Amino acid sequence: MSSIHLGKGNQDVYLLAKYGNRHGLIAGATGTGKSVSLMVLAEGFSRLGVPVFLSDVKGDLAGLSQSAVIGEKLQARIDRLGLTDWKAEANPVVFWDIYGRNGHPVRTTITEMGPNLLTRLLELNDTQEGVLQVTFKVADENGMLLLDLDDLRSMLNFVSENAKVISAQYGLVAPQSIAAIQRSLLRLETEGGAQFFGEPALELKDFMRQDTSGRGIINVLCAEQLILKPRVYSSFLLWMLSELFENLPEVGDLDQPKLVFFFDEAHLLFADAPPALKQRVEQVVRLIRSKGVGIYFISQLPDDVPDVILGQLGNRIQHALRAFTPRDQKAVKTAAETFPPNPAFKVVEVITQLAVGEALVSTLQEGGVPLPVERTYMLPPHCRIGTITDDERKTMRARSPIGTRYDAAVNRQSAHEVLKQRAQQAAAVAVPVKQNAPSDNAMPAPAPQAQPAPPGWGDRIKSFLFGTARRQGALEAFAKSAARSAGTRVSGRILRGVLGGVTRRR
Repeated sequence: MSSIHLGKGNQDVYLLAKYGNRHGLIAGATGTGKSVSLMVLAEGFSRLGVPVFLSDVKGDLAGLSQSAVIGEKLQARIDRLGLTDWKAEANPVVFWDIYGRNGHPVRTTITEMGPNLLTRLLELNDTQEGVLQVTFKVADENGMLLLDLDDLRSMLNFVSENAKVISAQYGLVAPQSIAAIQRSLLRLETEGGAQFFGEPALELKDFMRQDTSGRGIINVLCAEQLILKPRVYSSFLLWMLSELFENLPEVGDLDQPKLVFFFDEAHLLFADAPPALKQRVEQVVRLIRSKGVGIYFISQLPDDVPDVILGQLGNRIQHALRAFTPRDQKAVKTAAETFPPNPAFKVVEVITQLAVGEALVSTLQEGGVPLPVERTYMLPPHCRIGTITDDERKTMRARSPIGTRYDAAVNRQSAHEVLKQRAQQAAAVAVPVKQNAPSDNAMPAPAPQAQPAPPGWGDRIKSFLFGTARRQGALEAFAKSAARSAGTRVSGRILRGVLGGVTRRR
């Protein structure tokens, strides 16, 4: 049976591959060995042929791409564990970076992220979220592609200019709310978030690869700069979970996962999250197991993860906790109570005495029964523990199987371009034709016949939007133009899933 060797206590401790999709938690104070345990798991899954995604918030996980350097400390650990077949070895790694500096750019579209996650990213209140939902609804039903921030801005302007008509159908759209959303978009753009939206958008198949030897690719998101913007960071990883949940097929229980997803700094996911979002995340965590995806949260304290989600995590690695504050003492007690007891020791006492590289481990065994918690001396990874040089990173990127597919941004016709074109056409129609002024010697003109009053701005806007007997309206033209440019990407009404993401891809 396929398994990952984690370490040794009174017995060897393994994580069975068939239960790798039952999710897990790696917790512990700073400097106690969480990153090393993460690397051991990532390497183990990769050797089984399982692709891995993880975020590198400190830069030290990039060492997965390089072979370990055997020093005195590493050799001592190998000898203590009696590892006779251990050897230094690099892993197949692909680097990603939202900003495109230290890896392949990662992009998605406004349409695919959806209004729910965008609300969190922009820190909108309930009223502003309602306006954003209406904006997406109008765009979806009219086949308008929202690819980047320019598209969303233009669509918000369109909703504002036609607020009376749209409010009558969907509910009040206040100009103040639209202005607040526009300001939030400006703030997101200044933080660098605009680079995340656009095309070519990430394809899930590029995260779920194996190398030529059958080992799973380890996808490393370079997040040293991204972690400085917690909302962007957590919203990106939520979008990743949403994409996996909405687009992967049901597969049931497999011999091993199809993908393992590590969520570092997990407390950022749940910090200040509204109850509705926490409920959706809990639903995704509970159900994504049947799609062959395992999720592993990494955080300092176990109670950083809500209890309803903590109960879904069957595989636990708990490094040392320090009971310096009342909250720390409560966290120690919480962690101890969540482990299956071991009569050989008291968990609540041992958890504060663990040395660096030691952990309390409990994994699901045959039949899904939790292993009684074992005080474990963790194995060392086969790769380098630490950062890599710029030259090493460039070499890895040059060898990447992804190639240059995502390197150059593409800006095709979407909502911004269509609305701009229609506005220019409307402005051209509205320009009055100058009449020549009569000369002083000209014969007086006959009395003018009574003419109907020229159409006002309200009539012009109405005919522009909804058309006349001889000319189609802008809304009808928008839908036709967007449908033509979208091809197979958008057909009819867009379907959105539990986190608001698109449920079908290109």
